[in-house]
Amino acid sequence: MPILKKEDDVYPVDLLDNAPLLASADRKWNAIYTLSRNEKGLMRRLLFWQIPFYGPMIMKRFRSPNGRLRTSFVPLFPNYVFLFATESERQLAFTTNYVCRCHSIDDRNQFVTDLRKIRLLVQSGIPLAPESKLTAGNRARIKTGPFTGYEGTVIRREGKTRLLIWVNFIEQGVSLEIDEGLLAPI
Repeated sequence: MPILKKEDDVYPVDLLDNAPLLASADRKWNAIYTLSRNEKGLMRRLLFWQIPFYGPMIMKRFRSPNGRLRTSFVPLFPNYVFLFATESERQLAFTTNYVCRCHSIDDRNQFVTDLRKIRLLVQSGIPLAPESKLTAGNRARIKTGPFTGYEGTVIRREGKTRLLIWVNFIEQGVSLEIDEGLLAPI
């Protein structure tokens, strides 16, 4: 039994197959980066306002401390909701206080094709796990924030992404925990 029922993760239901809607010239795709753990709140608000969006959710099963099997629905891409909106609807999304930043999508046809593939994978019911293009051992640069421009090597420790800044002369370094959204591969 799920902890909570699965909520709507797409509006309208046929968004990715609705040719007239997708052909709309005044609407653009945006990748909305939400504040931590606010994807569902943003999607509820967008659904209330009837603004087209897609935020793929997957089923996650785990055992509670007392041994019971629990099921919950979590975002496939943590912190991301894909918004198909006019400029005024995009601005309305910012008024929710759930949005951290917004990235405009340039190649809308390729983006819709990719989202259709993701939707089919989610609907298949097979276990899915999000993957990043930054893997352990890759070199990366911090894009924004107080450490903009710092370069290092991506490492994983305890399920968290860290950037290793290395001092070759003494063969020692330091790593900092960092959100992958702040890193760009070199």
